[in-house]
Amino acid sequence: MSETRQIVCGHCGRTNRLPAERAPEAARCGACHQALFTGPIEVDEEGFQRHVANSEIPVLVDVWAPWCGPCRAMAPMYERAARELEPKVRVLKLNSESAPGLSSRLNITGIPTLLLMRGGREVARHAGAMDARSIVAWTQAGLTGS
Repeated sequence: MSETRQIVCGHCGRTNRLPAERAPEAARCGACHQALFTGPIEVDEEGFQRHVANSEIPVLVDVWAPWCGPCRAMAPMYERAARELEPKVRVLKLNSESAPGLSSRLNITGIPTLLLMRGGREVARHAGAMDARSIVAWTQAGLTGS
């Protein structure tokens, strides 16, 4: 039996089993047939929990707000970083205005804040805007250290 990884679809939320020998870049959801890796996925509290609990790859989360200037400035950099990090890392965006309870439970005190999660737990955190190269380097360092 071949080894598989579970990947949550960013479009429909279904968990997909992806065989290890299959190229994840071309993987599509078995339910909605959309590409599994398409860049940052905007999530609510339920989507955040689903991705963190069910995905067998690390999850990078940008906690932001629409009124935040540094958050808006970092958004295109985050998208660029996602193109480099996926499919080894699931890349999410969490609007702190839409999920204040979750933001509070995550102890978000400033935005933008990046959270690197692995196996359902936080392994690294960074507050403040970064450029794409720094986001990628910080994420890779966080994964090596965890």
